[in-house]
Amino acid sequence: MNIKQISVKKLDDTAILPVYSSACAAGADLYSLPSAGEVTIPGGKTVFVHTGVAMAIPDGYVGLVCARSGLACKSGLAPANKVGVIDSDYRGEIMVALHNHGDTDRTVSGGDRVAQLLIMPVEQAVFNVVDDLDDTQRGEGGFGSTGV
Repeated sequence: MNIKQISVKKLDDTAILPVYSSACAAGADLYSLPSAGEVTIPGGKTVFVHTGVAMAIPDGYVGLVCARSGLACKSGLAPANKVGVIDSDYRGEIMVALHNHGDTDRTVSGGDRVAQLLIMPVEQAVFNVVDDLDDTQRGEGGFGSTGV
């Protein structure tokens, strides 16, 4: 396994560093800022949850803020933008735009696991305008589905 070194700055003494829950976990848990106390997220609404950490993601990598399956399935709480993108040149606080997909208010306590962070390699592309694209078996069929 390729282990990256990530510099993390605690913006608050109570901030909890991201933690991998198991040796093979793809995502590190992100925690709500303990000193922020409880945050109530009304049904159908989105609230920014502070983590109290900033980090220097290496060039050529991106941080992806993803839902925690247990929180999403059991409480209906997941990142509003589905997957948050942290570019390698961003140095501000990592916050989770947590959306309540239910109709009942939900509360997140300080120190709760609110999302997971994946560090992934990134490639940039050059976009070239062409007159035609190569043919494939699927072609233009099945937008939004493979038709199966």
